Amino acid sequence: MNELWLLVGMALATMATRIPVLITLSRRELPEGVRRALHYVPPAVLAAIITPIVLLDEGQPYLALDNAMLPASLIAILVSWRTKNLLLTIVVGMAAFLIWRAFL
Repeated sequence: MNELWLLVGMALATMATRIPVLITLSRRELPEGVRRALHYVPPAVLAAIITPIVLLDEGQPYLALDNAMLPASLIAILVSWRTKNLLLTIVVGMAAFLIWRAFL
């Protein structure tokens, strides 16, 4: 039961910090520079989350052949760059990861 109250409290804290900002900004026109900067936030956050997972193992660089995430990520980046197709990128990246892991 304590976990439920914890979740409710976290949801309320999250909404209390985000909703006023969203309401305030929804009535204003953002400057073009801010709009362009916000355009790059999702890929930057995604890269910040994924890069340590791919390149580090227990805080140390992990650039070995048995790190299946590294070649799979490089292949997924190439597929994404060439096709701009999210589903194809995910499928090819996962296939590369599973094939690499199966053979090493």
